[in-house]
Amino acid sequence: MSPQSDKELNGESHFADPAAVREQLKRLLAHTLFTNSKRYPVLLAYVVEQTLLGNAGELKERTVGVEAFGREPSYDVNLDPVVRTTAAEVRKRLIQYYYNAEHLGELVIELPVGSYVPSFREPAATLPPSSPEAVAGNTSPTLSTASADFAISPAISHEQERRSARWIPICAGFAVALLAGFFAGRTLFPRQPTSLQRFWEPITSAQGRITYCLGMPVDAIDGGMPQGMGVNGGLDVSDVITLARTIVPLVPRHDSFRIVSASQTPFAELRESPIVLIGAFDNIWTMRITQDLPFGFESDGPLRKLVDRKSAQSRYWTLQWQVPNTTLAKDYAIVARIHDNVTGQPVIIVAGILGEGTEAASEVVSNPAYMDAMLQKAPRNWQTLNLEAVIESNVIGGHPGPPNVIAVETW
Repeated sequence: MSPQSDKELNGESHFADPAAVREQLKRLLAHTLFTNSKRYPVLLAYVVEQTLLGNAGELKERTVGVEAFGREPSYDVNLDPVVRTTAAEVRKRLIQYYYNAEHLGELVIELPVGSYVPSFREPAATLPPSSPEAVAGNTSPTLSTASADFAISPAISHEQERRSARWIPICAGFAVALLAGFFAGRTLFPRQPTSLQRFWEPITSAQGRITYCLGMPVDAIDGGMPQGMGVNGGLDVSDVITLARTIVPLVPRHDSFRIVSASQTPFAELRESPIVLIGAFDNIWTMRITQDLPFGFESDGPLRKLVDRKSAQSRYWTLQWQVPNTTLAKDYAIVARIHDNVTGQPVIIVAGILGEGTEAASEVVSNPAYMDAMLQKAPRNWQTLNLEAVIESNVIGGHPGPPNVIAVETW
């Protein structure tokens, strides 16, 4: 094995000037993506410094938990997954940071999935400015598993290939949903365009494959399962239900689409075709694209909320519990149809704070009655505008009730 390969196995790359890495680390830790948290900067600073000191081989979950977060050496990593969940958030925030074109000329620090050893790369500015890879800050190849009408892009590691096999039964379910959607669509849609058809027009009229980008629960990425979250093959079950519903409006007019995992989808792929984003906090691209919209998602420590950025009163909505932290009683979601200036593509977003909210929002974009109710709050010329709405849903026995539109913005 070559010396360069040895370095890469130890979490280093051909660009490993410690002074430059530490300078870039300071920039990252000073950014709002990290300054608003206590845990994220601690983990990032610890793993970077230990790697620079030559201790990459010791960066295991328990070691990080003990030395970075002060846990007892005998603590149970399954009952206290602080390292896994924090690392997943750090990965997402690093992607969001380098997604911004302002950071193209900076050294790239990454935290690969399934590892706590960071890697360092030359600044993206070394690539041509128009290169999609330069914008994405991601030159890693992806492994594509294709079927007749759609493709899934999981990660390239052996472990992730094993996980991708779990998607096969889900894809079979999608095919069934596709056939059901075809016949349902022929029945539901009359000759005159309905509001539902007009809402989906930017997606259904596009040339080429439509990209359905699904989130992956952060603990599922790191090998665990979020408490209380239904996960099937590494996907939130609510996201799967949402996917099946949102395929229905597509089928009568468009028969080519692909399904990808947000955590393994580089920016370059999102520039290729119109996008349907499903899920919020488990979908890094939903979080990135909504950060400049009137309504968006934010975290305040453990509190996840949907915020109104145009409100002078700092209005926000968050989860409501029947008994604190035990039974979910109310969830909130966003439904949006926009033209994203960064990707240059039309985008539809269906995303809740939790899966129940996502599932409720999917009814709005697939049921003509709920779509009409939302558009009653929009101006007459909504079809020529970007549109975003906040959806509220009561949750009973773990299932979302009918969606209620409580706010709409157009621009």
